[in-house]
Amino acid sequence: MGVTEGVLALLDAGPRHGYGLKLAFEEATGGAWELNVGQVYSALQRLERDGLVALDGEEDGRKRYELTADGRERLEHWLLRDPVGHASTERDELSMKVLLARATSAADVRAVLGAQRDATMAALQGLTREKATTGADGALEHLVHLDRRILHCRAELDWIDLVEQRLDDREPATSPPNSRPTTGRAVTTATADDQRPDAEPTTAARSDGGRPLGADR
Repeated sequence: MGVTEGVLALLDAGPRHGYGLKLAFEEATGGAWELNVGQVYSALQRLERDGLVALDGEEDGRKRYELTADGRERLEHWLLRDPVGHASTERDELSMKVLLARATSAADVRAVLGAQRDATMAALQGLTREKATTGADGALEHLVHLDRRILHCRAELDWIDLVEQRLDDREPATSPPNSRPTTGRAVTTATADDQRPDAEPTTAARSDGGRPLGADR
């Protein structure tokens, strides 16, 4: 998403000037994406050039813009016919850490995974406490962001378990289980899920089209 689509969405409610769009954007997104007013005016200039917005006069010396028919069509296409894609993520930093640790002697790959598990679990616990403090009646904008971050942490923990299982299948650890680093996997996936906070959709309950996550392991 770019600032331009956000501007189009906000202008659907009626004409606004640039600074008003900045404030409305930040309010609508719960402050998750702060904008420089210069970004907004640059977006408005491009949209006006492309015929997607038009000047609607001035307000307190500021130019006010309105959505054109072409702009409304572009907005509808973005919202309804242009779903957010799932681009290739092979270049994410965590995957690189794991694969480089396995390919070199810089660190034990299982220790890398264990350290990440600890950090992700700590983040999940913090987010879960924040969600409990916010309550179900809290600001929707805040809860939407919290839910996504919580689910991302859970998915990362599942991924770490799966990577460790793949390593165990291909490269069985040579040390006895009780000599492995304390940051390594110490419990089974099911037990780890049971210990996770805010566990309403655990491994048994979370699904994708009715299939529990991790069912292909």
